Amino acid sequence: MSELFNEVDEEVRRDQLRKLWEKYSFLIIAVVILIIASVGGWRGYQYLEGKKAAEAGAAFDKAVELSEANKHAEAEAAFADLAAKAPSGYRVLARLRMAAEVVNRDPQAAAKLFDEIAADRNVGAAEQDLARIRAAQLLLESSSYPNMKARLEAAAAPGATFRHTARELLALSAWRANDASATRQWLDLIANDGQTPPSLRSRAEALQALLPPVAKS
Repeated sequence: MSELFNEVDEEVRRDQLRKLWEKYSFLIIAVVILIIASVGGWRGYQYLEGKKAAEAGAAFDKAVELSEANKHAEAEAAFADLAAKAPSGYRVLARLRMAAEVVNRDPQAAAKLFDEIAADRNVGAAEQDLARIRAAQLLLESSSYPNMKARLEAAAAPGATFRHTARELLALSAWRANDASATRQWLDLIANDGQTPPSLRSRAEALQALLPPVAKS
């Protein structure tokens, strides 16, 4: 008797499944196709992005080779092309390298390019700080200390990636402006930071020796 009931239950289940299939077969097939298409599309996207990244990497290496061969005009053009067309990561690097190539023919124009990168909120904080540093290096001889401070004070803060270089530039700018107090302030920050590179620390000590006795720490 129990076997008979089991057979009936099985027949009922099959009948229910058949009715469900007849009612929802189109929807089920559509969902399956959508899933397959989505997976295929994602795999295709990953492949294309990987291909673009590989091509951009090869083009970046070639541009670097041009720069190292002192073919700066060609390198600048190559980096400019990458900055316009490459995937996002390479675009930022290419913009930085392009500005560095422009230094060879027009330092003021290069400083403006670095300033544009520093002001771009789509660029990472470390890259922004690097651009600020590079622009400040180019403008050190022509900018006032207040201008340099406005440019670099945030980059000189504790924990900032390029704080050591920023502090050195600010100390040099203050010294050029005959502001002994500000020079001492930045030199003290350099001296008291345990992570200051030894070579930079030595340069800071040399500058400290040039200060008048009343201004020394």
